[in-house]
Amino acid sequence: MKEVIAIVKPFVAEKVLAALESVPIDACAVREVQGFGRQKSYLDRYGDSDYSQAFLPKVEIQLWVDDDHVDDVVERITATARTGRIGDCKIFVLPTMGTHGV
Repeated sequence: MKEVIAIVKPFVAEKVLAALESVPIDACAVREVQGFGRQKSYLDRYGDSDYSQAFLPKVEIQLWVDDDHVDDVVERITATARTGRIGDCKIFVLPTMGTHGV
């Protein structure tokens, strides 16, 4: 089993989740996050002063998937989240220590 974490732009999050509906996923968590990657922070002007907005809104989709389906999940996320602009998506695939039901 692997943990797949995808950090996507907010306007594609629902599309990514819809693309994953037919893939067997053991568990899923979705949360709003803020961050930046290669696009770094950007400077905005508010009134007479400049201020830095260092973090951009993103959505984190956290999935737990059997090893056999990881490649399919990553391909679907990549195909759905890609817009061709910087900051489209970051995907992390991590090993899990196993499941411990409570």
